[in-house]
Amino acid sequence: MKQSVTRLDEAHEKIRQLEEALAEKDVEVEALRKLGQAIGSTFETENLLETVADIAVQVTKTDTCFIYLLDETGNELVLRAAKGQAKGAVGKIRLKVGEGISGWVAREKKNVALARESFRDHRFKAFSELAEDKFQSMLSVPLMAGDQAIGVINIKTDQPHEYSNSQVLVMERIAEQVANAIQSSRMFRNMEAQVTQLTTLSEVSRSMTSGMYLDEILQLLVAMTAESMKFKIVTVMLLDEEKQELTIRATQSTSREYIKKPNLKLGDSLAGKAISEGRPIAVVDVKKTPEYRYPDIARKEGLCSMISVPLRLRDKSVGVMNCYTSKPHIFRDEEVSILMAIGSHAAIALENAKLVVRSAIVQEMHHRVKNNLQTIASLLRLQMHYSKLKSVEDVLQESINRILSIASVHEVLSKEEMERVSMRKVAENILHETRQALILPGKHIDATLKGDDFMLPPAKATSMALVMNELLQNAIEHGFKDIDTGQIEVSLIEKNDEVTLTVVNDGTPLPPNFDVHQNRNLGLQIVESLVRDDLHGTFSIKSNGKITATVIFPK
Repeated sequence: MKQSVTRLDEAHEKIRQLEEALAEKDVEVEALRKLGQAIGSTFETENLLETVADIAVQVTKTDTCFIYLLDETGNELVLRAAKGQAKGAVGKIRLKVGEGISGWVAREKKNVALARESFRDHRFKAFSELAEDKFQSMLSVPLMAGDQAIGVINIKTDQPHEYSNSQVLVMERIAEQVANAIQSSRMFRNMEAQVTQLTTLSEVSRSMTSGMYLDEILQLLVAMTAESMKFKIVTVMLLDEEKQELTIRATQSTSREYIKKPNLKLGDSLAGKAISEGRPIAVVDVKKTPEYRYPDIARKEGLCSMISVPLRLRDKSVGVMNCYTSKPHIFRDEEVSILMAIGSHAAIALENAKLVVRSAIVQEMHHRVKNNLQTIASLLRLQMHYSKLKSVEDVLQESINRILSIASVHEVLSKEEMERVSMRKVAENILHETRQALILPGKHIDATLKGDDFMLPPAKATSMALVMNELLQNAIEHGFKDIDTGQIEVSLIEKNDEVTLTVVNDGTPLPPNFDVHQNRNLGLQIVESLVRDDLHGTFSIKSNGKITATVIFPK
């Protein structure tokens, strides 16, 4: 009889164990059913993680759930969802891989189950925002996608709690399903991004053959690249081979401080390194990269990761495209390939633009030469009228100098872009020619140039070159006619969209009561006419210890 009771008790115990196991299986099935519904109903990672945190707490009957995901660098875990407490800390708490219990789980890809006083574990790291030191138990499970850990899911209780095999198994299954769902979501997003990027590349290709001007093409290129690839700022910088500098040519940034930042020297910048090595250069955080030249601007504009892609055509780099993100980002091979293709198209656009300009040069030069020959003819007529008392040699020399001043503009134009002229280069040419032609042997007159270099349209540059020539010629002929030593200083200043040309000499002072408007000197009349009619500015000349001729006109 006693033996029969014992067997009956054993049977009851087995039934109880089976009922518990069945209940645990029901819990697991219910958890996976809810998880399946959540995965099927949302493809947004944040919504999915919030739902998973709710499910984890419900099915395990615990108090709190925290879910961490690795950031794009793969070096830090970021709190992405919280259930029970500390929702305000989501997105703010970051752990390095290997740091704290969660960091250890991510690194070792192993579970950690602590029944009580989890805060005393040697791996524990406290965050005041999470108040973790009040939790007794903790179960931490890695989110495994294949053999790769992409995050960690933690459940916790306020009271001591032994985690059953069933609870551990449920959390492992949840972690596995979530990890695969996140990877699938990321793959979908990547494919979606690639489609968008390829569409962008197609649009860029089409733009290359459109009738748009180069600046319009580059501006469209940076805007489309930034939008399709989710970059904060995209900038195209072109190479000035003579100065060995990179200058901003197009950007969708609206920050004046960013747009106005100084040119980059090739030898001391990341963009310069991309050009010299002929390959993309990427950094995770420009603010922490010594080679990045303007970390203060990057900090102010919220810039983080950057990739600099050289614009290459026939093994030659003509510039770079710099792409910035607002958060740490590892540039994938697919992204780099798309950016390199876009960079190649930008280089082709630059080459096409140059060919268009060159094809228009002949027609434009015919027009300019015609206008300048008419200018020379007008000057020669004036010379005939005003120079009856001068020798033929003097008259010819003055005419030669005027022609050479116009030639100086054409010489600079032939080496530049044909759209703008460097006035410092023109001034250097005119100063050189004037010294050689007019300063007689035995005279020691120093002529120097100082001030800014700035660009002017060709027509305005020609007028200014003639003005400069006349003022220099006038200073030498009249200021140093009877003096053998002295100084002439030419100054070019550009400020607030206004240009100031000053020619100062310490030669013979002007006559008393000198009035430039009453003076019959041909050179000064030419200056006054050009300044008034072509440059729309003002001209003055005065003697106060030194003779100072000043021309001011809007740029």
